[in-house]
Amino acid sequence: MKTLAVVGGGPAGLRAAEVAAERGVIVHVFDAMPSVGRKFLVAGRGGLNITNSESPESFGSHYSNGFPRTLLEAFGPDHLRQWVEDLGVSTFIGSGRRVYPEGMKAAPLLRRWISRLRSLGVTFHPRHRWTGFRHSGSWTLDFTTPVGTRPFSCKAAVFALGGASWPQTGSNAGWVNAFVEAGVSVHPFTPSNCGWDAAWPPEFVERAEGKPLKNITARAGANPIPGELLITRNGLEGGPVYALTPLLRLMTPPVITIDLKPALTEADLIARLAHTPRLHFHEAFERWKLDHTARALIECHPLRAEWTSSATLAAAVKACPIPLLGPRPIAEAISSAGGVAWDSVDQSLMLKNLPGLFVAGEMLDWEAPTGGYLMQGCFSTGTKAGLAAAAWLS
Repeated sequence: MKTLAVVGGGPAGLRAAEVAAERGVIVHVFDAMPSVGRKFLVAGRGGLNITNSESPESFGSHYSNGFPRTLLEAFGPDHLRQWVEDLGVSTFIGSGRRVYPEGMKAAPLLRRWISRLRSLGVTFHPRHRWTGFRHSGSWTLDFTTPVGTRPFSCKAAVFALGGASWPQTGSNAGWVNAFVEAGVSVHPFTPSNCGWDAAWPPEFVERAEGKPLKNITARAGANPIPGELLITRNGLEGGPVYALTPLLRLMTPPVITIDLKPALTEADLIARLAHTPRLHFHEAFERWKLDHTARALIECHPLRAEWTSSATLAAAVKACPIPLLGPRPIAEAISSAGGVAWDSVDQSLMLKNLPGLFVAGEMLDWEAPTGGYLMQGCFSTGTKAGLAAAAWLS
């Protein structure tokens, strides 16, 4: 009997279960939480960004740490959009080429997905926390449940237990020790797509906490990222700093540089002050149309005393340096970097030293920015692992 265990009920695990069940495999999905899809629902709380409509030629450039581009070719953005449509939910393209399901909610899509899985014969086992595996001809997976321990025997299993971000959804990296003890190389987890702490002056926090820096461009080194940042009591949140996190981790010390007026050149700013007899910050801000938060950032900046001319102030507005202290805790991060090393798996995502065991999703050591790339990566790896597991059982 071809029986597959899928351990982890996030998007990668559910997708692996789906493609295996479509090929006649008997699939059992185990999850430590009372219901599956917890992180899927949290990710869709502000609008479920399922993938991105960026061109196939550049889509893969957003993935790092060795993520194979072939996974995106086998199940890419167009495939994922069609998958959503096949569930009876239309999609649309929003800002930044982000793709959303109609209504932008995760719950209706998840309900339809679970209904499809049940129609394919998939059995769900909630409140089953995986604790280890043993091999003697076939695999035995051990689980703790509300009524005691339970072993489950299978010929193959897909593990999609997530990384280390949002542990309240069940993604707490509790699986790492068991895999390391089995000889699997696992890189330490670190925050990704996360906020960063900064040593704000108290007067700046009082003026700007909770307010956005709109229409800016942020850099770490030479890489410009346009968008919007949010000033928090601790530091910065928002798409640009999330996208720059891999670069910031490599910097000592980490520094983000913000262009507060990307639509104007430094020469443009200086020209607008050409007939001003003396430099007054208020007059400059009015002529440059800087918003409240940008003004507070400049006025409260520790280097303000050095900006004594039109040229130095314009340079500061075009490249305002913000020294950072470090990333926010991994529990607050949207995603994590680290996980099972790519050299521990073969091209089918099967663990090289544990034949019949496959891994998918954030368990693998890959990293991508928000904007649909994270979800796409989970679906692509889940598809590959599910197909490969079905082929292994055959």
